[in-house]
Amino acid sequence: MSVRLAVRSVDYSYPGGSRVLDGVELDVGPGDLVALVGANGSGKSTLLRLVAGLRAPDAGTVRLGEDLVHALDARERARRVAFLPQGVHPVHALTAREIVALGRHPHRTSAWSGETESDARAIDAALEACDVTAFAPRAFDTLSGGERQRVLIAGAIAQGGEMLVLDEPTAALDLPHQIAVFDLLRAQARAGTGVLLATHDLNLAAAFADHIVLLDGGRVLAQGTPDVVIRRDVLGSVLGEGIWIGPHPVTAEPCVLPWPEGERS
Repeated sequence: MSVRLAVRSVDYSYPGGSRVLDGVELDVGPGDLVALVGANGSGKSTLLRLVAGLRAPDAGTVRLGEDLVHALDARERARRVAFLPQGVHPVHALTAREIVALGRHPHRTSAWSGETESDARAIDAALEACDVTAFAPRAFDTLSGGERQRVLIAGAIAQGGEMLVLDEPTAALDLPHQIAVFDLLRAQARAGTGVLLATHDLNLAAAFADHIVLLDGGRVLAQGTPDVVIRRDVLGSVLGEGIWIGPHPVTAEPCVLPWPEGERS
């Protein structure tokens, strides 16, 4: 049964450091695609690690259904929450299919148990969903950056679970690959998985996300549908004055562009 992720009044500080998250609240339900946005250092990556259960909050709770995520057994947590952080560097000698197959390890009864029919179906389905089936036998290090990222996302999808959590999944990708990744993540959400991701691309967030959460200095400055958050009166204090926000000429979704200094009023 699909369940809801609920983050409630979460505070977090690194040992000996200042507070990174302060009273954060958000929800991700089955079928939701939620985008975390904000400047560097706003707390996005830290929040994702708490959501993935890799750290426990100093105060507040992160629950998946009735369960505290950080209190789950590591194997159970990995079965329920698939987390793809930034800067993943798998062993390049592995093939693309072997990389994706790593996502099935939490479902195996032991470290020595082999691939089951269920594992094979999940791996093949993830390869197909990410359009990387043709790369399955190839060494990971022979793939382009965009192809590698799609393989890594396929591994997270093969892992299964109720939540898919990704940190900057389109960083350093060209625009066609960025769109392909967001299309894929939206399809996963529409199939019933909760998707939470961090991104710096406000236009992609506006085009694909159901809900946007704007972090600033570890606090939630605003959250809601794209038309609620992607507004000049909301983003101006975070991005400064050098931006233009208006409707996309085709879709009417909010769009963010640089605003040349000589054209500002």
